[in-house]
Amino acid sequence: MRKVIILLAIILMSQNSSVIAQVQDATLNNLIEKAIEVSPKLEALKNKQLAAEAEVPQVSNLPDPMLTLGLANLPTNSFSFTQEPMTGKIVGLSQAVPFPGKLNAMGNVKSKNSEIIQQEIDDTINEIRMQVAKNYYDLANVRETIEVTLESKRLLESITQVVKTKYQVSKASQQNLIQVQAEITRIEDKLKKLESKERTLISNINALILENSNAGINTSKLKAIAAKKFTVNYLDSLAREYRPFLKGVKLREEQTVLMKDLAEYEFYPNFNLRIQYSQRDEIARTNTDLNDFLSFMVGISLPINYGGKKSAAVEEAELKRKMFESQYESARQMLFQKFGSSISSLQELEEREELIANGLLPQTEQTYYAAMSAYQVNEIDFINVLDAQNKLLQVEIELFNIRSEYYKEISNIEFLVGTDIK
Repeated sequence: MRKVIILLAIILMSQNSSVIAQVQDATLNNLIEKAIEVSPKLEALKNKQLAAEAEVPQVSNLPDPMLTLGLANLPTNSFSFTQEPMTGKIVGLSQAVPFPGKLNAMGNVKSKNSEIIQQEIDDTINEIRMQVAKNYYDLANVRETIEVTLESKRLLESITQVVKTKYQVSKASQQNLIQVQAEITRIEDKLKKLESKERTLISNINALILENSNAGINTSKLKAIAAKKFTVNYLDSLAREYRPFLKGVKLREEQTVLMKDLAEYEFYPNFNLRIQYSQRDEIARTNTDLNDFLSFMVGISLPINYGGKKSAAVEEAELKRKMFESQYESARQMLFQKFGSSISSLQELEEREELIANGLLPQTEQTYYAAMSAYQVNEIDFINVLDAQNKLLQVEIELFNIRSEYYKEISNIEFLVGTDIK
């Protein structure tokens, strides 16, 4: 019996030391980097960005010039080029020219699309970080739970030998043997469920890094919580500075200002420059050699605001600016709510970890030791030993759950603010 108690003490000491003596895990960062590297969604967004960049030169340069070929004043009775002096062969070249500054304004509007898509890319990267981290911490939690559950099973198997020995000398009942075997069976069932969850989480992570679903994923032990103290206002300041989604909304608002500038150019005329050369042949009946003609023309569009269509374009841009301004504030309001909830959750998890790690866990260990000692001298029934052992396992598992949830919440906050929290 004393050997069993010593075994338990060694197991618990090894658990505590493995929790305290933690080093910064690099495995998670490697998984995140790989997931970002192979993400097809990011690849699609990068191509979308390149396509947006390709739109800029399409709208910021002059349209193609127009070449005109024609025959002027050709007589229908003979279709001769030498009959009438007004007959000529015409070659013309024209070029549409927008009002100065309009092409640059169109390019500015289109160039904002690339900046907006870059924020989509950055936000997607942060989302991938969060997805990998949450699955990773869940996997680490499951593995630690499996580890302590296996240790509990091995301990019960050791206790079984003690119960059998006591049963042989009539100091334990057959019911005690049945109870401990039933408890072992229950733990084996729990292990099957945990192993299934472990496989699912491994498959989830491998899907994110485009690996085979059963490829191995390494994890480190969950670190003891190092409390982080911050306020909603601090997180809001980080989000305004770093969150790509908010920056993207701001860029869209800036784009509407440029759209308004562009719409105002519609109140100014556009131009069409044209040069035309007319070649005439010698008149046959008089042998008169005719001079060729060279013509220059400038066309000017008349920016008449029919039906208020040009004013409507300016108004549309202004209304969109107000829309994105409101969207930005609405997003900040939503983040404020999430920040408040997350801070409250973190505070609760910190307090619960402190309570369990420094209070409940040592107390539960002592209760188990006392139960084993009392059972050894036949002061209590074996059911009390099993109850103490179950409570100890539950407390250990709850501690892992708390740490896993804490780091998952940190990952969620880092996604919301768009940067690591120092």
